[in-house]
Amino acid sequence: MLTSPASTSSGKQLQFPLSKGQRAFDFERSTNEHIRELLHYYGLRTSLIRIKVIDALLVAAREGRAVGGRGVHGYLQAFVSGIQFISVREVLKRLCEEGVIVFHPDKSYRFTGEAYTLLEQRADR
Repeated sequence: MLTSPASTSSGKQLQFPLSKGQRAFDFERSTNEHIRELLHYYGLRTSLIRIKVIDALLVAAREGRAVGGRGVHGYLQAFVSGIQFISVREVLKRLCEEGVIVFHPDKSYRFTGEAYTLLEQRADR
């Protein structure tokens, strides 16, 4: 938790203006809670790359687009520097194995009906 001052390389103290008991990442955690619940529902651990991959697929689904592995990777590169295509492909493969998404003949990925419904229901809360 960021509740105490931090030192910089120049020796200056930095103060992090957090309220008592507030975490630095509460905002991001709450915006991804529906994705975390989806992963939990399918018995998957939460990881940053899984959250980001699902977010990319969700953005595409809401825009009515199908997206392939390269499209997901391109989307993520804007937010996560140094992300490897093989890492994205492995996450997509695992999500397929667990029934969260489906790989289509046109080499695109889409959510299963159940997964998309769960995401939308939880996102509305």
